[in-house]
Amino acid sequence: MKSTIHSVCDVLYSLCIWVAGLAIIVMSVIIPWGIFARYVLGTGSQWPEPVSILLMVMFTFFGAAAGVRAGSHISVEMMTQRLSPQHKRIALTIVSGFMAALALFMLIWGVKLCSQMFQQTVPDLPWMPVGVTYLPVPIGGAITLAFVLEALFFGSQANRPGVNIEKALEPNAQEGAHQ
Repeated sequence: MKSTIHSVCDVLYSLCIWVAGLAIIVMSVIIPWGIFARYVLGTGSQWPEPVSILLMVMFTFFGAAAGVRAGSHISVEMMTQRLSPQHKRIALTIVSGFMAALALFMLIWGVKLCSQMFQQTVPDLPWMPVGVTYLPVPIGGAITLAFVLEALFFGSQANRPGVNIEKALEPNAQEGAHQ
């Protein structure tokens, strides 16, 4: 069971990294194209800005979910570094509880938001429902919730091969990944 959960979370983590990375790459092409079209060709395209905003939303929510699993999310450790090991565990559990509540909020209210907005379309992209642009919120919330629960039940996965690139490059990393 544990290895299945880790395997599913490994796939979700890879998906998050790929989606976030591709979003940045595509956005880095679209924005210069919009500038080129407006100032060199003299015809401003309507689609680059809304597509870039959608890609930034995707990057933000999928990248944040990956950051939670990798332990690279924003945290202030000045206080927890001074705590005893027992109190550190308690603080970590409290923080994880808040993270789970936030992820659950994103999931529930994100689904409601998306379902209410599917009847409207993006003005510059009339073929795209507005609800699609908000889909990264509940999906990112669900993935973040999965990563928070994984960390609560099995401990931090930040040093797992595939999450920690240095760990993945170690000679015995592949053997450790299947344990």
